[in-house]
Amino acid sequence: MPPLLHGAHDRAGAGGRGRPVLDVVVPVHDEETDLEPCLRRLHAHLTESLPYPFRITVAENASTDRTLEVARRVAAELPGIEVLQLPEPGRGGALRTAWLGSDAPVLVYTDVDLSTDLNALLPLVAPLISGHSDLAIGTRLSRSSRVVRGLKREVVSRGYNLLLRRTLATSLSDAQCGFKAIRADVAAQLLPLVEDTGWFFDTELLVLAERAGLRVHEVPVDWVDDPDSRVDLVRTARADLAGIVRVLRALSTGRLPLARLRATIGRQPLPDPLPGVPGSLAAQLVRFAVVGVLSTLAYLVLFAALREVVAAQPANLLALLVTAVGNTAANRRVTFGVRGRPGAARHQLQGLAVFALALALTSGSLGLLHLADPTPARAVELTVLVGANAVATLLRFVLLRGWVFRPDRTRGTAGAVAAPEMETAR
Repeated sequence: MPPLLHGAHDRAGAGGRGRPVLDVVVPVHDEETDLEPCLRRLHAHLTESLPYPFRITVAENASTDRTLEVARRVAAELPGIEVLQLPEPGRGGALRTAWLGSDAPVLVYTDVDLSTDLNALLPLVAPLISGHSDLAIGTRLSRSSRVVRGLKREVVSRGYNLLLRRTLATSLSDAQCGFKAIRADVAAQLLPLVEDTGWFFDTELLVLAERAGLRVHEVPVDWVDDPDSRVDLVRTARADLAGIVRVLRALSTGRLPLARLRATIGRQPLPDPLPGVPGSLAAQLVRFAVVGVLSTLAYLVLFAALREVVAAQPANLLALLVTAVGNTAANRRVTFGVRGRPGAARHQLQGLAVFALALALTSGSLGLLHLADPTPARAVELTVLVGANAVATLLRFVLLRGWVFRPDRTRGTAGAVAAPEMETAR
């Protein structure tokens, strides 16, 4: 995607002259105590450290205290601060309304407690401004992050993100850190599809972005827990679990227009193979041989173990079946350079068809051996199987290359990267 900026820009210290490049949204609900110090600290940092025009938008959502009064008073004193009053509570709903109504090309969100060190702000937005990435998130779970918080919140945070990786197959390390940014053109496509208006809003947005093939940039942050945080962990956890179930249902039923999103805003496949990506016959043979050797070793180990408890034919069937699935997946990615979920199920089914031929060869060889010698030595069985597998391996390569992963059939899926296989920056 092209960079969002062209030419030089004024600094925003004089009140955010002209159209802002960044709109930093602070959603607040009953935050009369924390809001003013937050706005003054945030405004000072943006004025001194950010080389782009900015706006701070206070998204006040149905506060019952003096939050709105405080926001308007500070906005009248400091240039570049606007107040958006919303009738319904909910962080997600406030962010959606503020982001969709903004004219800035880069939209940012930070919690009012400013637990995240603001020095991470420029690294957060730089890839979005340059056009390199589509979303950016702060992560407290990177090895280089420095985090101060209690054991309970540490366990809850890590447990929640582990649950997300296992259920929604997300590769992102920290979905709930209150420090995120998104390109406005991407937000316009994704936000109407995000249903949650509360704390699950972040997670739903990120899962949708990953499935749409967008690039998500992660920034390690320094983070100090707010001891006065009023987040109800039990209620939030209950709502998050309900959100996970709802998103899983939407993904499984095809209700979300992921194909359209991938086609319109997703990262498209590279036009030509990169150096080192499997392409030539020689390169594919080398990689296929490595995968084949490892698969054969795994097969022999499984066969020998199973042979202790079942007859030769069932042991051969089970060992081949298990290693065939792993072999197809490894060859798909390593040998033939196909990444992403699109087409994976079809490739496995075709791989199982190839497996059936390999089973016929190896089972036939075992059958002929047992006809000649009803009680052959185990070493003889293994030797016959090695020979039969060598023939089956050659046949497998020919069929995988010319049928399962034929270039004209996999070209559309090679670059369609799904969530579990995305790079950290994607």
